[in-house]
Amino acid sequence: MAVDDILHTSQHPLLHSNGADANNNNKKNINFVSLAKWVLKFTMWIVFLAWVALFFVIPTDFGSELYFDWIGATSESPFGYTGSTLLLYSAPIIIIAFLAVPYLLISGEDRLQLQEKKTPRFRLWTFPVLVDGPLGVVSAAELIGIILFIVFLVWDGYFYTAVVLRMIPDDTPKEQCCYILINLGHRIGTIGLYCLAFLFLPVARGSVLLRLVDIPFEQAIRYHVWLGHLTMLLFTLHGLLFVIAWTIEGTLLQEMLQWVDLGISHFPGVISLVAGLLMWMTSLHPVRKNKFELFYYTHQLYVIFIFFLALHVGGFIFCISAGGIFLFILDRSLRFYQSRKTVDIISIKYLPCGAVELMLSKPANLQYNALSFIFLQVRELSWLQWHPFSVSSSPLDGKYHLSVLIKVIGEWTEKLRGNILNSSGVDLHLLPQTKITASVEGPYGHELPYHLMYENLILVAGGVGISPFLAILSDILHRTREGKPCLPQNILIVWAVKRSNEIPLLSTNDMELICPFFSDKLNIEIHIFVTRESQPPLEEGQVHKATNFSPTVSNNCSMSVLVGTGNNMWPGLYVISSTLGFVILLYLLDTFYINPYDISPWWYTGLLFVICMLASVFIFGGVVVGLWHLWERRNATREACKDDRIMFEKMQHNEIVAHNDSCQQKLASSINTYYGSRPDFKDTFRDISEKWGCVDVGVIVCGPPSLQTSVAKEIRSQNIRRQRNHPIFHFNSHSFEL
Repeated sequence: MAVDDILHTSQHPLLHSNGADANNNNKKNINFVSLAKWVLKFTMWIVFLAWVALFFVIPTDFGSELYFDWIGATSESPFGYTGSTLLLYSAPIIIIAFLAVPYLLISGEDRLQLQEKKTPRFRLWTFPVLVDGPLGVVSAAELIGIILFIVFLVWDGYFYTAVVLRMIPDDTPKEQCCYILINLGHRIGTIGLYCLAFLFLPVARGSVLLRLVDIPFEQAIRYHVWLGHLTMLLFTLHGLLFVIAWTIEGTLLQEMLQWVDLGISHFPGVISLVAGLLMWMTSLHPVRKNKFELFYYTHQLYVIFIFFLALHVGGFIFCISAGGIFLFILDRSLRFYQSRKTVDIISIKYLPCGAVELMLSKPANLQYNALSFIFLQVRELSWLQWHPFSVSSSPLDGKYHLSVLIKVIGEWTEKLRGNILNSSGVDLHLLPQTKITASVEGPYGHELPYHLMYENLILVAGGVGISPFLAILSDILHRTREGKPCLPQNILIVWAVKRSNEIPLLSTNDMELICPFFSDKLNIEIHIFVTRESQPPLEEGQVHKATNFSPTVSNNCSMSVLVGTGNNMWPGLYVISSTLGFVILLYLLDTFYINPYDISPWWYTGLLFVICMLASVFIFGGVVVGLWHLWERRNATREACKDDRIMFEKMQHNEIVAHNDSCQQKLASSINTYYGSRPDFKDTFRDISEKWGCVDVGVIVCGPPSLQTSVAKEIRSQNIRRQRNHPIFHFNSHSFEL
């Protein structure tokens, strides 16, 4: 507007006309982008709904007729029956992934609309419905999805059972019983393949599909758990029915060891089912909680499970589930490339409460937001273990570094602290100079920083769960200081800790240093509950300084940008090139090998199909990864990393100097500490309802399941009994639990 006013008052009609033309062109571009986004979104919805409808229609008589008509019309193509099944079952989800690439590219940061809403409203994704059940906290949207999935299972089960019972042959009771068992086993196995089509989608951490719907991996993992239990239950019933039938026939051993060319081979199916059962049994909550390493290592059997499943059912049946598996392979390969690189640890801070803050080097073009997390590997501790940690820094803290806060709560973190103390020489009785070699996967997380979309925030943390909220506070303070879009004005932090020695974790962020006079612009209130101490310790008020040191940085190695989140162009090219390569390899294989030489064994076509999937990712996708890596090397300069490290060391020095003057004085007035008590969320939400009025309030919880349940239960109660002048509370969980 200022430019237009100047041009207008300067009496330059030609320039004014050009400015108007520029505005018109800008409006046209905005309208074109909006139209393109609408068309892409509409197309993706149509494809998705048609894909879901397919699984409902196929079991019916009408669906069976359509299926056989489809096979008859397309099986004469060079791709044969495999291409027909692939196009019908797996192509839709691949097409959605294709369309998601341009949608994410043209959306960019426009997807974050920080517009204050006049009237608060309920949202299906943030309204907790079930809070006490075995599924944890379930939102209204998730409950609708669960109900639809149950309807799908009942629907398919009913029609498949009706078909089997309708076609029972006139034979002896023994033969009829075996017929029913075997055919029901086939149908249940088919439903299991339908579930398998969805199983791997939630665990593709950087998938364009998760980015499209903005569901990060730490939330999507629960869908994988639910689908995993259901899929293995169906496959177990599938195998059990066959075992019973073969036992009745007296051919159990022969059938289990059967490996045929034409038809389904049983022995690969037995291997696949055994691998699946081992994964399933060790993933049950008691085993996963008490023997996490057993769960983790056993879960790597998914390679055996998928490989022998393809040999068991053959190429064209495996196509039913191939789409989701292919997208997972794309993501897993990209994570493999990224994790090969070692990362410099710029600084290590050992806090008085025993927690450790690591500052990791990253390139300036690696994007993340304040609610991201990474997977960290320390090779001196284990080459196989990767542990997730929430990011405790804001992307506005610095372009070339990222921080994580680690609390010692297990064997791996205990060893990490020991290595850090050895490396720093803090404990002289320990062996000096232990090397620390870190590798990183990620960062992953929400595509949009949703904490910026609420004017009013309640952050509920338990213990080290304060870590992502430190990043949120830093992000909001930086944005407030720099005048960037940022809605939050009222922030309440409710933090429950076991011991008072954890309270200094709040001092890792110097709010006054980040945003001077922030109390004039933001209303921040902090309630700390110390649950295992009845009164303040004698040394309360004393400042316990953290131990800081910088490890030797020799290679200036930053985190790799080869990650599916943040960037839009390169992951999109990676998906597109790999998929096109897969189609090309299938065409070449069918045209020059399978069709000319009449290759017919089902298990062999399944093997070739898996090889094509892997080859397309490593050959065609590998070319994009190589170019991506060269682009990264060109952009990540050595001088930038050095400059940032110098800046960080100065900032760290200023933090120690300014700590007593600013953080202790400015923040103390807004902190209320309660000893020997726990948060009473009923009182907290009632007070907020009276104080903040009719507004949307975002509630983010990071802590154990019991804490999430307590908060979700109170939010549900408040929303159901809400009066017109009271706020609507929106539940968001940021708790990572494998």
